[in-house]
Amino acid sequence: MTALLALIVGLLLRLAVPIAITALLIFFLRKLDAHWQAEAQLAEPAAQDINCWEIKGCPPEQRENCVASKSNIPCWQVKRLPNVYLREECLSCEVFTEAPIPDLKTEPKRI
Repeated sequence: MTALLALIVGLLLRLAVPIAITALLIFFLRKLDAHWQAEAQLAEPAAQDINCWEIKGCPPEQRENCVASKSNIPCWQVKRLPNVYLREECLSCEVFTEAPIPDLKTEPKRI
């Protein structure tokens, strides 16, 4: 009887402990993911603070045909090359060089 009890306890320890650890890990990772999702929803998307058509002085006809004026994405992002590189003209453009640098959060937040 004690041998059977020892076998059952051994199997439970062998199976239950890893399953319990895995369940706890899943619980904490889901909680962390929910926290990150909520934080991402609170963060506003980076809006284009500088309107390139105002700086470049584009006429209204040209602005109507411009893809960048119809989106909330900065013009250098809209006009990227197929290989995802920036165009040469964008690197020296005043709109690109004067654009604000995105704010990065470096301090850890408590859950």
